[in-house]
Amino acid sequence: MEGPALVLNRGWTAIGTTTVRQSLVLLVRGSARAIDPLTYEVFDLEEWLLRSELRSEELPRQRLVRAPNQLVEKPEVIVLTHYNKVPRIEVAFSRRNLYRRDEHRCQYCGKRGSGAEMSIDHVKPRCRGGLTTWENCVLACIRCNSRKADRSPQEVGLRLQRPPRRPTWSPLQEALPSARPTSWSRFLKDVG
Repeated sequence: MEGPALVLNRGWTAIGTTTVRQSLVLLVRGSARAIDPLTYEVFDLEEWLLRSELRSEELPRQRLVRAPNQLVEKPEVIVLTHYNKVPRIEVAFSRRNLYRRDEHRCQYCGKRGSGAEMSIDHVKPRCRGGLTTWENCVLACIRCNSRKADRSPQEVGLRLQRPPRRPTWSPLQEALPSARPTSWSRFLKDVG
């Protein structure tokens, strides 16, 4: 029962992924319905089992899972029957995400770099009460960060190329597997 299934809330907004096993459990409980990603047809458990029985000969074996009495098509997309919220997930502050936000560029001189060439700079230095947050941290080359040291950018004549902000990309996009079914693209148009 390998492979992911895309999970939509009741309003058909993508909110995450789950395993094929868990998606079938949700179908059995009546907490979700399977969706045909090409026709947008919605199926409860009984309808999905009947559809699977009718299509089992034409589907490739990797699209099927063995149940006690029959082969069942693995649902690629499910929609929850009751849950209609969109989980508010913020992008975690991390070195990797900071590099992504700042596009591997020093936010003072614009130099592109990676690894040992770059460091995290606190715009308002920690010794002056600056916090390690999206709004106070930027990527800086070693040269600019050494020049700035424990001072503000204004004190040493440096200007930020752009003000540091919390990233706006969707954490859902990061959580999605890179090798995902093409059928998901219709449901992921608004995911950053």
